Amino acid sequence: MLNNTLIISNNKLVKEDLSIYAEVMLVEGSLLQTMEQTRDLIHKGYILLTHPLSGSIKPNETPYKSIAVEKRQGPVDTASLEIIEQSIARTKSLLEYRNTPHWPEKYLMDFRVIDLDLIRNALKL
Repeated sequence: MLNNTLIISNNKLVKEDLSIYAEVMLVEGSLLQTMEQTRDLIHKGYILLTHPLSGSIKPNETPYKSIAVEKRQGPVDTASLEIIEQSIARTKSLLEYRNTPHWPEKYLMDFRVIDLDLIRNALKL
């Protein structure tokens, strides 16, 4: 178990697979909403453990994102806040240029597996 680690994700596969290792907060929403939920936690003192734009798939190409944070109460970590704010701005910019396609289920499963693999590797699980 990863103590004090919270994974914020809109990927149900992450919730199913990684809940035995860390607390997983499942966001019922978009990749952007997942980032915004992470930002709200950073405002409460949480610290980013993984980069919100990790991986080579652009945020307007995949519907899934998982981000790990350290659960902590206290002053805002300015580095984490800057990273999440820049990631949100970049995501909004890409989505304005081109929205995420409505992928068929077989592709959605591929994106879920890729997201799961990225967060597993980042956390060395």
